[in-house]
Amino acid sequence: MSMQGSVLAVGKCLACLEFILFPVWRGIGVGAGVRGVWSHGWGRSLQWEPDGPAQGPRMPVVDYPVWVVLCRGGRAKLWEACQRGRDVIRLPADMLSIKLPQLFDIHQIPKVFTEESIISGYRHPQSSALDCVLSSFQMNNETVNIWTHFLPTWYFLWRLCVLCSTMNFLTDSYTWPLLVHMLLICIYPFTSCCAHTFSTMSPESRHICYFFDYGAISLYSLGCAISYGYYVMPECLVNSWLHQHFVLIALGNTLFCTSMSCYSRFLELQFPQRSKALRTGAFILPFIFDTVPLFYRIILCCGGSCGGSCVPSDAFSSHCYHLLFAFLTCFLFTANFPERLAPGRFDYFGHSHQLFHVSAVVGTHFQMEAVMADMTSRRTWLLAHGVMPSFLGTIGVLVASLVLNLGIIGIFSAPLLWKPCHGPNQPRTSKSECKEQ
Repeated sequence: MSMQGSVLAVGKCLACLEFILFPVWRGIGVGAGVRGVWSHGWGRSLQWEPDGPAQGPRMPVVDYPVWVVLCRGGRAKLWEACQRGRDVIRLPADMLSIKLPQLFDIHQIPKVFTEESIISGYRHPQSSALDCVLSSFQMNNETVNIWTHFLPTWYFLWRLCVLCSTMNFLTDSYTWPLLVHMLLICIYPFTSCCAHTFSTMSPESRHICYFFDYGAISLYSLGCAISYGYYVMPECLVNSWLHQHFVLIALGNTLFCTSMSCYSRFLELQFPQRSKALRTGAFILPFIFDTVPLFYRIILCCGGSCGGSCVPSDAFSSHCYHLLFAFLTCFLFTANFPERLAPGRFDYFGHSHQLFHVSAVVGTHFQMEAVMADMTSRRTWLLAHGVMPSFLGTIGVLVASLVLNLGIIGIFSAPLLWKPCHGPNQPRTSKSECKEQ
């Protein structure tokens, strides 16, 4: 076939496709008068008016507003064109008709999914993974919880990337405690975001999601202990027994925190107050231990009773702000304020867990700034007194704690994963039978 014949064939195909899919402007003079017309019965929408009495039509003028065209059958034509376009490119109908999940009130869902003083905005208790992801873009009582930890995750990752470009984390062992601290403040908000997103797939998945959330918080407390032990420890306690065993004790606190917080979920339905008290105590214990050197340094060292060391001004202000938000975070976690005062008024925005997330993130920011300020200002003195972080005391402890915490989470998750397959009075079934069930 010649080149000219190929071009004509392609032109005919495009004209045919244009006729089938979309309305075509036929031009001036087609039909009665000088009006332009559309194919497929789109009707009159443009009128060509002459510039003068002796001149032909030149200027197109809108005869009907666009909204009139859409109201008079144009909307149906647009929908028909979209349907034909979808058939041509073979898009599945589900991609063009995604619906957001339905929301429920507190009396419509099982008690294990409810929160105190939150009346509405609950997601389906048997949501799919896709429904959980879509619900993060829908206003419900978990939306703000998800985004108040998802967005800070990217902020902390950005700060970590900046530090990686300015510090030598590979060979400078003095920076390893800061690296551990930064890694864990990136992990704990992301884990919390995932827990709140996928916590409505089933009662078992809800517990397991929060097991990982509690484990990430425990690891974060270990990161605080490592950075405080190497950068914040007051001069009079450097190389003391507490200093030498500070990280190991913090590791034990981490395992205790994960164990008690996971165990507290099994008491939640029968003993809600005892469960909340046990979980709060599990979180407070590592915090108190980690901040003992800081309190001792602020109260005694600045008074000159511990070698005359004093907290630098930048680090001092950041430490104080961090402690302020830490106490506020604890209050919000335990008090259920303000939704307790007006149940149902703060279901979607402003309830205590959302404020708890914001306060925790802001406090973590000030803690990060304080640790970096102490690391920079005290480097010469700490290195001169033999305070050199080791690989086992930083990265090694982190890896060991991660493995042990995953083991604890696995122990508490095993009964939940085994429960759907058989009850306590039912015989055990094989793995294939369990899948069929």
